[in-house]
Amino acid sequence: MRLCVLCGFLLMSISENIARVKERIASAARRAGRLSDDVALMGVTKTHSPDRIREAYEAGLRLFGENRVQEFAAKAGAVAGLDGAEWHMIGHLQTNKASKAAELFGAIDSVDSVKLAEKLNAAARTLNKRLPVLIEINVGGEAAKSGVPPDSRELEELLLAAPRLEALEFLGLMTVPPFVDNPEDARPFFRQLRELRDAIARRKLPGIQTDVLSMGMSHDFEVAIEEGAACVRVGTAIFGERIRK
Repeated sequence: MRLCVLCGFLLMSISENIARVKERIASAARRAGRLSDDVALMGVTKTHSPDRIREAYEAGLRLFGENRVQEFAAKAGAVAGLDGAEWHMIGHLQTNKASKAAELFGAIDSVDSVKLAEKLNAAARTLNKRLPVLIEINVGGEAAKSGVPPDSRELEELLLAAPRLEALEFLGLMTVPPFVDNPEDARPFFRQLRELRDAIARRKLPGIQTDVLSMGMSHDFEVAIEEGAACVRVGTAIFGERIRK
């Protein structure tokens, strides 16, 4: 903990922030009758330096998410020695960057088209690796956000394409709901994703697993956990405000 000279407030360290977030995860899990171990904490490291990432790693964090291929490529070498760290691509991925993303990341959590899935599958085959992926769902129907609409032809095409994309491992769904000031207002969107997951699971489609629901960020992850999140993506509550570029 340190004092900010300019603002006069005590600032929590990254390790202290992680501890507090884990306490909040545990409390939310208890309210939902779940185990905290069933909820993975992903640190979102967009715009944050390798030094700050290493600080989080030293505090016990092992799962990290990045939003941009080019940004992570620039700092991948500096964090390459973090044994056991997992790096996921969680931002919108253009098809022309699929090969580089498959090389850099251990998983792609933002697959939103058959074309992108095919590019990732070809890249993973070339790399002789099996690449875990999540299908991104645009639950709010926002034009500015990526993701396939629920109950859409695009989603159905992705689900049915899975068996032939043998280098990909479809593990579940991801979403970024509309931002709301009150976290409770995000609950219907999280519930919608869970219900969509349950409907897909009932179909027992070949090549499709549904164990992972990646949803919830710094301001609403507790509600997401109550609605079934298996992974929450937390940036600001761990690292502080992003450095604007």
